[in-house]
Amino acid sequence: MIFDSSSKKLLLIAGPCSLESRELSLEVASEVARLSKKFSEEIIVVFKGSFDKANRTSIKSPRGTGIKLGLQILSDVKSEFSLPVTTDVHEPHQCLPVAEVCDVLQIPAFLCRQTDLLVAAAKTGKTVNVKKGQFLSPYDMKHVVSKLREANAQEIWQSERGTTFGYGNLVVDMRSIAIMAENNTPVIMDATHSVQFPGANNGVSGGDRTFVPLLAKAAIAAGANGLFIETHPNPERALSDAATQLPLECLEELVVSCLKIKRALI
Repeated sequence: MIFDSSSKKLLLIAGPCSLESRELSLEVASEVARLSKKFSEEIIVVFKGSFDKANRTSIKSPRGTGIKLGLQILSDVKSEFSLPVTTDVHEPHQCLPVAEVCDVLQIPAFLCRQTDLLVAAAKTGKTVNVKKGQFLSPYDMKHVVSKLREANAQEIWQSERGTTFGYGNLVVDMRSIAIMAENNTPVIMDATHSVQFPGANNGVSGGDRTFVPLLAKAAIAAGANGLFIETHPNPERALSDAATQLPLECLEELVVSCLKIKRALI
């Protein structure tokens, strides 16, 4: 087990949206590892990075490194910084090779009801973090969790990442954290994807990163066990989610703020 919610620690999943390159990934991982050591008594850290952004708005948008190079980069991060790592899987056949490297398999929000994918991820024996679809009620996540449990998943996390609100916008209902917690798994707040404006920026998703700290802190106050934060040294130049990634230099400040809230709740 990677994360025991009864420990009262904060689970932090952090890294770039797309792995982009080995150099970028190691730069971000170095800062994430530093925070892991600095706050080791209070946080559990998992490094994240995607090898394929398979659901880009436009076919012309960069997809990422691909699975072979992406898994090599994640392996390098894991060995160099002694961090558990995670990436998303999009098809059942990806689960086994990804599980050879990654400690956590992430199910993208758009795919959270895909039974074959959920079962394949669960059968690897690795932790599965499944994101609630933007189209899904938090009450319906019990069925997603049930699929994973029926497939003997060893450890399950659920992530909130906003709900479709009209066209090109998302809204976060903080009640969903308590509702999803009734499924007896840790609940994570994806504070960066939740500030997206999906497909609303001329063929790419826009967003407003200024609301990331607000949502992160509100979620911790509402009882979330962890945070999912995409972070980049220069978000404006990121190959994906440029409008929503948190500047890497701001990550520590956000962690400190959220830990203050968590301490007040203990």
